[in-house]
Amino acid sequence: MMAKHEDLEPSPDPELARRFGLSTATALIVGEVIGVGIFLTPARMAKQLGSPLLLALVWIVMGASSIGGALCFGALASRYPRAGGGYVYLKHAYGPRMAFLYGWLALLVTDPGVTAAMASGLADYVGYFAPLSPWGKRGTAAMAIIAVALVNLAGAALSSGVLRALAALKLGSLGFLVAWGFTMGSGQWSNLALSTERGPGADPLIPALAGALIAAFISYGGWWDAGKLAGETKDPGRTIPRALLLGVSIVTVVYLALSAVFLYLVPPGRITSDQGFAALAGEALLGRAGGDTFAAIVIVALLGSLAAVFMAFPRVYYAMAKDGLFFTSMAMVNPRTGVPARAVTLQATLAVALVLSGSFDQILNYFMAPTLVFLALTAGAVFVLRKESPGIPPLGIPGYPITPLVFLIPTILLVVALVVGDPWRSLVGLLVVAAGVPVSAWVVLRRAAAEARDASIAPPSP
Repeated sequence: MMAKHEDLEPSPDPELARRFGLSTATALIVGEVIGVGIFLTPARMAKQLGSPLLLALVWIVMGASSIGGALCFGALASRYPRAGGGYVYLKHAYGPRMAFLYGWLALLVTDPGVTAAMASGLADYVGYFAPLSPWGKRGTAAMAIIAVALVNLAGAALSSGVLRALAALKLGSLGFLVAWGFTMGSGQWSNLALSTERGPGADPLIPALAGALIAAFISYGGWWDAGKLAGETKDPGRTIPRALLLGVSIVTVVYLALSAVFLYLVPPGRITSDQGFAALAGEALLGRAGGDTFAAIVIVALLGSLAAVFMAFPRVYYAMAKDGLFFTSMAMVNPRTGVPARAVTLQATLAVALVLSGSFDQILNYFMAPTLVFLALTAGAVFVLRKESPGIPPLGIPGYPITPLVFLIPTILLVVALVVGDPWRSLVGLLVVAAGVPVSAWVVLRRAAAEARDASIAPPSP
């Protein structure tokens, strides 16, 4: 699946070259989505549901929902093949102010927070091999961020190659775990009996399904970021939609396979905690070396996730700057490396600051609801932009309008669940977004004034 060097083509973003193919876009999805969560969520979901059949159905349902969303994002990427992904779609559907608010949240909170969380998780597993003090973990996380940022700054060709290699290594490691787990004979096939009968200790069915679906939704998070590379992808009208479908399908198969092998090795009745589940599975799989092996695989998984977010996130700041909604310096691309170097540096700087402050976990909890609101608005853009315009390709979405609803309905329900379950944190996050409204008005007016001034001094057309 991993491609070799790809020829350059012209791009709508003049400073960016179309160097990425299907393998890089797919690797970004696999790299970002499959992280530490899959080693933890099956335990929580298995305890809640008490049935392998229900667990498999939850993964399949959420995979189908994600594919519905992928078809929507793929159609939007085909129509607007620019760097920036969701930012670009929001701008065309709802105007520059809504797009700015999305960038405001991404820049100040979501992107550095997610980056910091991944790096901190990586440091936790590095500490499995060598005990680290709290500041030692923070320093390790900061060094991981800096190292991945430097790889990106070294060049788009190198960073995409590293991304593809880490995604391949991740899939290979997980495939080995599944194959070894099922062939060594240490588990019980009866643990995987697809029965509707639920085991003892399971939660009431409706709350269990709700909790499992939320956990599964979060575990799929990040596939939509592939669209942020559309400005650097060859034939994006075909490549991005194919990468989204292929990436989500790979993730679904991996999640089903890992959940199955974990339950084969550890019956639900023995699961007492998320960490205990992974430890029990590792011990059953590889004996005393199981913990070390799992830690190494998680480190690889998180390195792949860091590589993916550093490829995707800075393209939003770049797109904002190109549109005059952010500092113009963020639109500068290094002519030698082909990378928006200042945007990458900005992401790394903010993430390191969050890691050293140790506050990113709490921050992310506050901003889950507004982040999902923007995700729903982006998917809903297919309804706003459905009408065809002269010279603009139509939004071809199979199964429309059912397809976007398959993704939108779970997303909206999750927002409602978050607001009802934790109204205070959700309100704080939404208020921070609201604080960006006057800033967005000022930025948009300033851009309009600059455009009017440039138009007034431009020489008349011959």
